[in-house]
Amino acid sequence: MNTIAWGAFFGSMLGIGLWSLVSLTPRLSRPRLANRLAPYLLDVSAEARIVVGRRSVDPIPVLGTLFSPVFTALAQALAGALGGADVIARRLRQSGSARSVEAFRSEQLAWGLIGLAAALLTILGTPLGRAWPLVVQLAAPVVAATAGVVLRDSVLKRAATARLARMDSELPTILEFLTLSLAAGEGILDALRRVARSTSGELSREFAGVVGDVHAGVSVTAALTDLSRRMRLTSLTRFVDQVVGAIDRGSPLAEVLRAQAQDGREEAKRHLLEAAGKKEVAMMVPLVFLILPMTIVFAIFPGLFVLQAGF
Repeated sequence: MNTIAWGAFFGSMLGIGLWSLVSLTPRLSRPRLANRLAPYLLDVSAEARIVVGRRSVDPIPVLGTLFSPVFTALAQALAGALGGADVIARRLRQSGSARSVEAFRSEQLAWGLIGLAAALLTILGTPLGRAWPLVVQLAAPVVAATAGVVLRDSVLKRAATARLARMDSELPTILEFLTLSLAAGEGILDALRRVARSTSGELSREFAGVVGDVHAGVSVTAALTDLSRRMRLTSLTRFVDQVVGAIDRGSPLAEVLRAQAQDGREEAKRHLLEAAGKKEVAMMVPLVFLILPMTIVFAIFPGLFVLQAGF
């Protein structure tokens, strides 16, 4: 009976997988006119939004179509239980992700369900899991699901922190580039456009977004202030405040940016020295527990071998 149950389970998984692959193949028939026009009428037509929503089901069309209502309800319940939508939105912006908070909660739920399924398969399908105490068997799925949710949040936090660190390291070079452009007679908008076009990096892409906002009708100061508010990076906020203050007062921007670039270099050196001081203590661990014992062994072993051979 156990063999039949496992055969039915794997057969169902195989059927769903094949069905999903078939659903992803392109259709040979021409799309209907309603399907072609629906993406362009999303702002004015509720029916168009329904049509597009039916076609865009993530991540697997078949499973998404079958379990979308249940999955959506679970994602909303998870978002209500965890809260912190503002924090998640800020981290998504800092990490450069285009996902919404709802999409991130759906990913968290998916990670939690994967952890839950892995724990259940371990408990029900392996002798080691069936040998666990009853309390452990009941707690393991809950712990695994919670670990999946927390792990996805940790991955997002780490991605946001890493991107902010890259932006912080790029800022002094960008400031020097802006200083050269301003000293050559360009305005702040032309200098930002040149930086966004001529350089690559996280900060350059953000400045490209600022230039796009200015072309859309937003003022330079408002676009820079919005960038500072979204990133919440100390060095970038200081740069934006100085640029906005210099524009409002009519002060020369080149000298302000040159001074801030020098401050950024000095701060980077200070951070490097602090990191070296912390790593110095960590480097003592392999020295004391690996290199030093091996040195002692190589120094003492020949003498011990000679003494044993002599007697």
